[in-house]
Amino acid sequence: MDAVVTLYRPTGPKELALVAASGWKRWPPRLPEQPIFYPVTNEAYARQIAERWNVKESGAGFVTRFAVKRAFLERYERQLVGAREHEEYWIPAEDLEALNDAIVGEIEVVAAFGGGA
Repeated sequence: MDAVVTLYRPTGPKELALVAASGWKRWPPRLPEQPIFYPVTNEAYARQIAERWNVKESGAGFVTRFAVKRAFLERYERQLVGAREHEEYWIPAEDLEALNDAIVGEIEVVAAFGGGA
């Protein structure tokens, strides 16, 4: 069994700037209206969200990729939220620091969409 799981996160420019400020190592704390951090399990789904939602909301959308220790993710179930490829993890905001501690390597940008990309 692999020790890490690769996840993806669609994000807008503000969140991406905070990730960059962390040295590409950590996700920023959730805002009060964001009780869940939801990384997704595949790049295609992350691209859909970044291009359709993040660009509409903030003018640019980005797809990030990062690896997390499998032992951390084992306490969460994958959530199917639409079609077969719409699969994500729901990490409660209070568990985000533990997730950040379980990141292996750096968070990297793998796609960019929109005028600010």
